[in-house]
Amino acid sequence: MDEKEYLIFCDESDRKGKFFSNFYGGVRIGASKLIGVNQRLQTARIKQGLSGEIKWSKTDQNCVERYEQMMRVFFNEISEGNLVVRVMFTKNSNVPQGLTSEQYANEYYLLYYQFLKHGFGLRYMPAHSKPPRLRLYLDEFGDTEEQISKFKGHLSSIGADKHIRKTGLVLHRRDIAHVRSHDHVLMQCLDVVLGSITFRLNDKHLEKPEGATQRGKRTRAKERLYKFIYKEICRVTKKRLNIGITTGLEKFPDDQWLAPYLHWLFKPSSSTHDPSKTKP
Repeated sequence: MDEKEYLIFCDESDRKGKFFSNFYGGVRIGASKLIGVNQRLQTARIKQGLSGEIKWSKTDQNCVERYEQMMRVFFNEISEGNLVVRVMFTKNSNVPQGLTSEQYANEYYLLYYQFLKHGFGLRYMPAHSKPPRLRLYLDEFGDTEEQISKFKGHLSSIGADKHIRKTGLVLHRRDIAHVRSHDHVLMQCLDVVLGSITFRLNDKHLEKPEGATQRGKRTRAKERLYKFIYKEICRVTKKRLNIGITTGLEKFPDDQWLAPYLHWLFKPSSSTHDPSKTKP
């Protein structure tokens, strides 16, 4: 069915990781489905006794099973076609070349822009009877008001892209907001998924406390939750994915918009390979 509005909720994780960096995650939902999805997620939260904010960083042996049940409900919504999820990250061994000092300083924002412009396949949105509106909800990330204002202005230009403009999709600066994930259960579920991918790609599942010979209980609980989430990703995509590379598409370009879940390893157009930054 035609949607009058689409909403994209975004989260981010490690800006600088051991092997992979600049993690961005987003979930897109049609406005007509938002209330129903939120109600089902809130019901699941109450059923599991999760009264506080759901966050990957809070995962431990006491809540891991309840988080798994919460993630099952979240991925059911993806499986039912109510949500699509996208994840983007960079690989440290792909060293960009020819960037200016300003581009290096603004790398985080420039990559965020690329993620939102291309990650959801906006230019491949199917035809609607009336031009739909796009709203962006970005998790607070603690930068200055000046940086955030400039970033919003940059993001608003996405709607002016000639390919996206042809679809009829409308994005206004006033529809780009910074919000607290505490107030949005969708963003909390996204945080857990994105955190699990960051955790595994940067080998945090192998970490041991200083002086210890075994991994801590929290690390083992997080690894268990990651494995559960990976199985859910495979369930909704109906394929086994390598989470460290760009997801292949069966139907290009339609799947850029329609696919329930995609990973994107962003590689600069000009880069060199640094073997010292790869996994051993």
